[in-house]
Amino acid sequence: MESDRSASAESNRDRIIAAAAALLEEGGREAVSTRAVSTAAGVQAPTIYRLFGDKQGLLDAVAAHGFAAHLSEKAVLEPSGDPVEDLRHGWERNLAFGLAHPALYALMYGEPRPGVLPPAALAALEVLGAHIHRIAEAGRLRIDEERATRLVHAVGGGTTLALLATPEDRRDLGVSHLAREAVIAAITNDTPTATAPGPAAAAIALRALLPRTTALTPGEHLLFTELLDRIAGTA
Repeated sequence: MESDRSASAESNRDRIIAAAAALLEEGGREAVSTRAVSTAAGVQAPTIYRLFGDKQGLLDAVAAHGFAAHLSEKAVLEPSGDPVEDLRHGWERNLAFGLAHPALYALMYGEPRPGVLPPAALAALEVLGAHIHRIAEAGRLRIDEERATRLVHAVGGGTTLALLATPEDRRDLGVSHLAREAVIAAITNDTPTATAPGPAAAAIALRALLPRTTALTPGEHLLFTELLDRIAGTA
């Protein structure tokens, strides 16, 4: 009996998210009213509040669902041997996603709440962080991983939102290209090199690879990490 109730709740949740996502796609955020969603999903309004807490909880769930679908498409792309080029491809796919789903993208990034990142934005940061980590492992990152991730996230998202706000017949996608290359130049070394890339870049690369070793005690690992972060901060 308990499993039946759980399955029913999950079914209601899926229907509600699907209905809200369709309304968002068709009419933007303003179209996603509790009444419209409950009618489209065939549920009572209290069911929405019980499953999502409030309208913002529902919108966060819709954004997370949409971004998960986007990620499932990206999952078929295997990393290449060049992590910087992979970052370029990721930037372009983010832009294409935003242009294809403007209301969803605006929901994810266009209405920031101070001190709070929606689940979809957190998921996007995790994916981006993995890209940046691969660049660090390759010895090609000029600044620390967290700062690089935040920079790419901010500029990429801001550029896409700016293009969405521009009338379609006046959009200059070259702006995105220029922003992308400026950010990549700011965070990476120009080319892979077999020679030492300099103390800061070497420290960043070693910091990224440190979890792979078991040669250090926990205390040594903590101390070495602190020293590497200090050296990396001289970049």
